Amino acid sequence: MPDGPLTRERIWATAEDAIRKYGPAKATVVDVARALGVSHAAVYRHVASKAELRDLVVGRWMETIMPPLRAIATKSGPATERLRELFGALIAVKRRRSSEDPELFTAYRALAADAQSVAAAHVDELIELTATIIRTGVRDGTFRTVDPVTAGRALLFATSRFHHPAHAGDWSDPALAAAFVDVWQLLMDGLVTGRKPRKSE
Repeated sequence: MPDGPLTRERIWATAEDAIRKYGPAKATVVDVARALGVSHAAVYRHVASKAELRDLVVGRWMETIMPPLRAIATKSGPATERLRELFGALIAVKRRRSSEDPELFTAYRALAADAQSVAAAHVDELIELTATIIRTGVRDGTFRTVDPVTAGRALLFATSRFHHPAHAGDWSDPALAAAFVDVWQLLMDGLVTGRKPRKSE
């Protein structure tokens, strides 16, 4: 008998176990149903297809990293500090996931490549969180008059090497931290009002 009512939350947790066991390409709805002790038809009442199961798994995984990022975007404080904190937290959580469970992290990378609408929604929220901070900085004169969403997208893409899972293989490079400092300095030189770029040595 299944242990408790069947919910999307239980399906997600069990699907994650199946992905870990069989890999993202081989894990199926039948595997999930078997592990839950229910028929695959029962699972299909909650997820209509293997593709929807994949989207559920990827979406829930992405959602688990968002609460602290949302908190940073909406708290008070200088915009420059909040923006740096936001990207520092994003980088830290992605790298922590990669180092704590590299096999599952790799599996999620593979799944996310197919879950394009879910991944796009995740990126859109990251852009909007960045734009939220930029918007306050523009209002108080800290940042130049820019379109917050356009600038947020540019910041996210310009720093992708440091937090996008596609670049996870680079994250063990000891020179990466210094590279991020240089990239961030350059980005802030272009965004902060009255800031003069550093002269080259």
